[in-house]
Amino acid sequence: MRKQTVKVVIWGFGAMGSGMAKMLTKKQGLEIVGVCDRYDRLVGKKVSELLGTENNITPNLVIKKNIAEIIPAVRPDVALLCTDSFTEKAYPKIKWLLEHKVNVITTAEEMAFPHANHPDLARELDKTAKANGVSVLGAGINPGLMMDLLVVLLTGAMETVDNIEVKRINSLSPYGETVMTEQGVGLSIAEFQELKEKGGLAGHVGFKESIGMIAQALGWEVERFEQDMLPIVTEVDRKSLYGFAPKGHVAGVNMMAQAVVEGKEKITMHHPQQIEPHLANVQTGDYIILKGKPEINMAITPEVEGGTGTIAICVNMIPHIINAKPGLKTMLDLPVPRAIMGDVRKMIEEKEND
Repeated sequence: MRKQTVKVVIWGFGAMGSGMAKMLTKKQGLEIVGVCDRYDRLVGKKVSELLGTENNITPNLVIKKNIAEIIPAVRPDVALLCTDSFTEKAYPKIKWLLEHKVNVITTAEEMAFPHANHPDLARELDKTAKANGVSVLGAGINPGLMMDLLVVLLTGAMETVDNIEVKRINSLSPYGETVMTEQGVGLSIAEFQELKEKGGLAGHVGFKESIGMIAQALGWEVERFEQDMLPIVTEVDRKSLYGFAPKGHVAGVNMMAQAVVEGKEKITMHHPQQIEPHLANVQTGDYIILKGKPEINMAITPEVEGGTGTIAICVNMIPHIINAKPGLKTMLDLPVPRAIMGDVRKMIEEKEND
């Protein structure tokens, strides 16, 4: 078993980053050795006091505003990057970490399959990672698992696949302020439409990535991709930890996407997401319908909770990204994700310098 603890740095201490930190304090063989966040209200605060425990945290560790104050001094095994949704915005941070020989797991949705929207940046990240002997992975509940990797896994029991339909009905309530803004939560209908036309709303980021991952896994070539976004207007006031939608305003987005393969619409995705869906009597869930031989239908209700799921999958992939051969990775490239219930050091492959 590896003797040294697995050293982890967290960059971004919002809902996801702080959630990962809490999970890390409950696991064996891990140590939080650095935390970086841009917000002044957090900078200088003692991490153990914010988390309510000293377990698995370097003594007297405080949050710093500049990542260069943390790395390379602490020489972490991996950085959990929880700051952006888009590859272009995350790219400079990821590249900097890779150049400092740090493995990276990022929650940036586009990084789940960056080849879909930014093939040039994907190639550059792969080149940088290999040059520095480390790896980078985009991970999360969606994209990364529920609407792509799980689909691919189920097709492994099929002789032929004719059509794929995926639906995820989920709650946005666990997510932070950035997600609320990206989804237009709290906007009037007019404000939503105006921002949508200007490209100011992200909605769900990841359809193109999920479809790209599925297509690559099955050997399909996507000939045409389309997606649309409609507002979900609430009939009652809704309030989550980080968002508020008054009656008559936007509580979330209804997202749809289609992909044409071999002249036919072979992949369809439907993803309505909103804060406090129970207030509109909406039952959350995850659904996969695979037409072919044999036909496979999967339903999980309620949904696999997105906030906890994203936190867990990023932490659970730590040993796999450390063990991986250098380069840019997707969830297709690494071992099947699984919960870490024992000492994480037992999962790390020994190297000469361990």
